[in-house]
Amino acid sequence: MAVSKAKTKHRAFLKWAGGKYGLSDVIGKMLPAGERLIEPFVGAGSIFLNSDYQHYLLNDINQDLINLYQTLQHKSADYISDARKLFSALNNNPDTYYHLRVEFNQSKDSYYRSLLFLYLNRHGYNGLCRYNKSGGFNVPFGRYKRPYFPEAELEFFAEKSQKATFVCQGYREVFTQAKKHDVIYCDPPYVPLSKTASFTSYAGNGFGLDEQADLANAAEEVIKQGNVSVLISNHDTIWTRKIYQHADKLKSIQVARTISQKGASRKKVAELLALYR
Repeated sequence: MAVSKAKTKHRAFLKWAGGKYGLSDVIGKMLPAGERLIEPFVGAGSIFLNSDYQHYLLNDINQDLINLYQTLQHKSADYISDARKLFSALNNNPDTYYHLRVEFNQSKDSYYRSLLFLYLNRHGYNGLCRYNKSGGFNVPFGRYKRPYFPEAELEFFAEKSQKATFVCQGYREVFTQAKKHDVIYCDPPYVPLSKTASFTSYAGNGFGLDEQADLANAAEEVIKQGNVSVLISNHDTIWTRKIYQHADKLKSIQVARTISQKGASRKKVAELLALYR
């Protein structure tokens, strides 16, 4: 079985926009059986955490994210102990936050950056991960009463990461590493829901409509090798249905999404899952 039969679901230790914890059951049921799961856009890793493959190849274009995962994989006890120290009342204020944000942006020490990345993620506004044009992390202070230190989630991730290889590459380079009995799950930056939706965030990180179409092409190409399957998730739009028209199966589901800054206003948005096999 590709997906664990255990009822316990595991949350990611990071807050992450577009995280797949809520959809992990649905996605898990569509993921084919295989020996290795490849994720070119691993993000916070909810599908990795809630699936059961023998091996994993986990990629993300965010070097800070991959550095954190590699650090936790190899130095979990030290990392968790040191990270815990940052989660104190004394560090939960704007002055300290902005001071540590400057230190993060200036530091070249990979271990220290991995510690601060978790601190910034849990203390920053809405768990956002955003950089300016100079590559500086620029998310403002979040003003939470008591940021949660995800110790249990870190420990589970560290344990399961022993099955994984973490890389920071382009999605095309990751696809070239697929081999027989691999399953690829892609969770790319989503296509805007409407023409009026901001497209700058997608263009800014180099993932525009051309890349969306190219990812679909990559899926079509890799399955020709035989015994490789690809599952892609995205918004259900006319555009995505067009670029995924050659998929073997399309599944649309309704997902609750926050549509206002207050977080209280929610509506259902259609999510599309495209399976190539």
